[in-house]
Amino acid sequence: VDKDALDTQVKDRKIQEAAEKARNEELANEMKQNDKIMCMLEERQKNEIRNINKAINEFQKNFQKPETRREFDLSDPQALKKDRPARLSDNDPRCTVSGLQKFMGEDLNYDQRMKFQKEQLREWSLQQQRDWQNALADQKFADDLYDKNRIELDQKTMEHQRKEEENRRAVCAATKDFNRTQAAELAERKKLEKHQKMKDDMDEISSLLQGDLLSENPEQAVSSFGRHRVITDRWKGMNQDQLMAIRYSQQQQVLEKLRLKEEERRRDAEWDRQSIQAARAQLVLERHQQRQNRECRRALDNVNAELSQEQKSKNIYLKEEAYSNFPTAQYYAQFNTTSR
Repeated sequence: VDKDALDTQVKDRKIQEAAEKARNEELANEMKQNDKIMCMLEERQKNEIRNINKAINEFQKNFQKPETRREFDLSDPQALKKDRPARLSDNDPRCTVSGLQKFMGEDLNYDQRMKFQKEQLREWSLQQQRDWQNALADQKFADDLYDKNRIELDQKTMEHQRKEEENRRAVCAATKDFNRTQAAELAERKKLEKHQKMKDDMDEISSLLQGDLLSENPEQAVSSFGRHRVITDRWKGMNQDQLMAIRYSQQQQVLEKLRLKEEERRRDAEWDRQSIQAARAQLVLERHQQRQNRECRRALDNVNAELSQEQKSKNIYLKEEAYSNFPTAQYYAQFNTTSR
């Protein structure tokens, strides 16, 4: 049994268990923190609901009392105790049209009443105008702030797109320079190879022309009686060594040509591999660029949606506040007074 390997496995297992335990503890702490935050948010929501209900009750208690209703006199439990004679004076507000106690235009304080009503209407109109102007000012401020934030965000997006365009342009330029350099090197290499091949062909032709086969070297027919004599009956052409030398030279040339073709094939394969790698790198770069553009556009759409939602919420809040500021109680009181 390999005890060291087993100890190493046990040690790794303990380290893994400790890491998993730490991860679980971290997740538990995070869940506790989230629970605390959720409890705090629920408590805050309950407090807000309680405060809103309290404010509604206070408003109803202060501004919507039963005594302020037009039909309160029909269900007033103290009506009999408060009841008075049919008419005390000309200014008695209980003298309605059906009682035939006072007719239109016969009251003594008609001028003061009309003046008071006009003044009251004027104050209400001025108050409504001030509230409307304040609401318009708040709306204009919110619109200006929204436009400013949108312009800043658009500028940042345009700057980011400009930088990405410059980077892509630089990559394209570098790729073009690299391809141009590779093409120049390939053209120069082919030119040198062609020149070398022509030189080798000329050397081969020259060697063949100056060889013993085509030049018919007279040394082959030299007689033992002198170099000026030739043994015609023994002339068989070139000897075996000369033939072997020629065949060996031809084989070497064939091998050299095969080696050159193999090198050229390898260079072509390497060039194709580099071209494929460059094309793949360009494709990966374009896909990365498209993914970044989609993420930027998605972030911009989310920010615009959040800003639009905030603008709509603020408009609704301003409208509700403008409606809530309208003096309904005074309007009902004045309407009741006018009808009487």
